[in-house]
Amino acid sequence: MHFDDVPDLSPYEATRERVREFLAVHARQGTFVPWKTTWSTFDASFTRSAGEHGFIGMTWPQHVGGCQRSALERYVVAEEMLAAGAPCGAHWIADRQSGPQILRHGSDRARQEILPRIARGECWFGIGMSEPDVGSDLASVRTRADKAPGGWRINGSKIWTTNAHQVHYIIALVRTEQATARKHDGLTQLIVDMDAPGITVRPVRDLSGHHEFNQVHFDDCFVPDDMVVGAPGQGWQMVTSELSLERSGPDRFLSAYQLLDALVERIGPEPQPHQAMLVGKLVSQLTALRRMSISVAGMLEAGHNPAVEAALVKDLGTTFEQQTAELARLAVEAQPRQHAAADPYAEALAQVMLTSPSFTLRGGTREILRGVIARGLGLR
Repeated sequence: MHFDDVPDLSPYEATRERVREFLAVHARQGTFVPWKTTWSTFDASFTRSAGEHGFIGMTWPQHVGGCQRSALERYVVAEEMLAAGAPCGAHWIADRQSGPQILRHGSDRARQEILPRIARGECWFGIGMSEPDVGSDLASVRTRADKAPGGWRINGSKIWTTNAHQVHYIIALVRTEQATARKHDGLTQLIVDMDAPGITVRPVRDLSGHHEFNQVHFDDCFVPDDMVVGAPGQGWQMVTSELSLERSGPDRFLSAYQLLDALVERIGPEPQPHQAMLVGKLVSQLTALRRMSISVAGMLEAGHNPAVEAALVKDLGTTFEQQTAELARLAVEAQPRQHAAADPYAEALAQVMLTSPSFTLRGGTREILRGVIARGLGLR
């Protein structure tokens, strides 16, 4: 494991300024209010605008709608969107992981039909990995896909599927062979059209009453052969490479950034000693996490699969996000309030407090991540 090489992002300052101006225009128009929204906020119109400006599918070839830019330039765009509290939820998963998976391992039909729509901000994806009653054991897949003429028929259920009620597709991890002692074998990823017959989506509301999570039920749902990602039986390899994309980005330590920003604004230019100490602790941790994440982005740009490094960034990053609310409460006494237009700090505090329990669950629990790290270090 190493984070020695931190790529230089200075060549992309013009892109950074372009993104900032794009976000400033939308903020002036009232498209979003930073302390009210996050990267997971679903806003189809914002996503279409981002697509029109070339901020989705940036690294993809031009023939599938991309801009053929580097992963580091995309990183700059991502962190600016996150820092601004932009509502990227409609395109985030498609741009971050589903699109790259299809680009590398999808059929010609999937690439030609789906990727240009993602890049235009017109096609949205969800993740069909987790299942009921199996906790964090992702390999304990019970949802089955049985071979049928021209494709596969799926039966089973997925849970915690973000925005399944709004997206066009999910990539589902299913079992296509009988389970054996090697439970990671016999798994396959399928691109499932959410308008296909045999799909029922039920909401799972969170503590704040928001409907983001869902349970998805498949009842003999048909998926064509050319919607297989990779090849049948390669699902586990597909998932592990996908999780490196999901776990290492700036979204794993900037989910609470609006609260940190509001905290600094509330404290002002003359902090008390304990306030300066707490803010200094948060900023130093944020700086270290950013360097680690940029290093992983460089590894991905070079074609490596930094699964262990990505797991470490995710574990430390989401722990930092959860600590932000606790340290903010120690720095400034304030009551969190969900609807406090005159007090961005109180509203940001309420939002982070309500959502932070999920930070260490999405993308892999803390225990799973530490198992990945331990194996990578040869400790288990």
